Amino acid sequence: MLHSARVATPVTADAEVVWSACASLLDDVLASASAAAYDVVGIGCGGPMRWPEGVVSPGNMAVWRKFPLLERVREAYVGARPAVLHNDAVALAVGEHRWGAGRGSDHVMGVTVSTGVGAGLVLDGRRVDGGTGNAGHLGHVVVDPDGPVCSCGGRGCAEAVARGPAIASYAVGLGWAGAATGVAVGAGARAGDAACLAAYTRAGRALGIAIASAAALLDLDVVVVGGGISLAGEVFWTPLRVAFDAHAGWEFVRRCRIVPAALGEDAALIGAAALALEPPLVGSE
Repeated sequence: MLHSARVATPVTADAEVVWSACASLLDDVLASASAAAYDVVGIGCGGPMRWPEGVVSPGNMAVWRKFPLLERVREAYVGARPAVLHNDAVALAVGEHRWGAGRGSDHVMGVTVSTGVGAGLVLDGRRVDGGTGNAGHLGHVVVDPDGPVCSCGGRGCAEAVARGPAIASYAVGLGWAGAATGVAVGAGARAGDAACLAAYTRAGRALGIAIASAAALLDLDVVVVGGGISLAGEVFWTPLRVAFDAHAGWEFVRRCRIVPAALGEDAALIGAAALALEPPLVGSE
């Protein structure tokens, strides 16, 4: 990686305000000498989406519904260059398979746990898109049929329990008085706060159950987990692994390794480059 930058997603009901923030960020990055010349463009975005057209409706960002993100990037930045957009968790999976913790394995699931919970799949060494490009939505595997209502309209999804805002909301409900963010609650959990520990234990357990189900279904070699929530440390990883061990019955399921993203918090960003470099470039002009 030669140059990177980030900004917070604006809190707004106006889709164009969010796009303007994205465009401003891209302008700033491209003003850097190290980023001035580029040959292809890869984009990762939360799903679901209409793919490969790149029309996005991120479940964790209600302001964008059927937003033509790929078209906007092409109009403003791409020109004659090829460009591709896919789910950010798919990008993480492809990047980790090519350059990271999934390297050398043919059956990899990449999971991102942040403001949402997503996953991407590489099976038999090939990226899996599914019938609509939305394969791998691990966040909407049901882990508790009587659990909280999810933004997707279902109930008891892993995302409804394990995404950052859900973790924060649960901790606040138990009396946490600090900042209502997943990162802040993670710090509270590491410091021993009971409410924060309960929230992270609940989230890690939900993900462990979901991953055990996916490993049984897909006969996975490795699951690579990234995203901001995964950086909380053992308050996240211990309950995840305990739940996985409790629900992984068959030996072929238990052989699946669960590891942190080797590419760190930029795994999905680096993976977007991997998507753009994949032959053939699906979704390109």
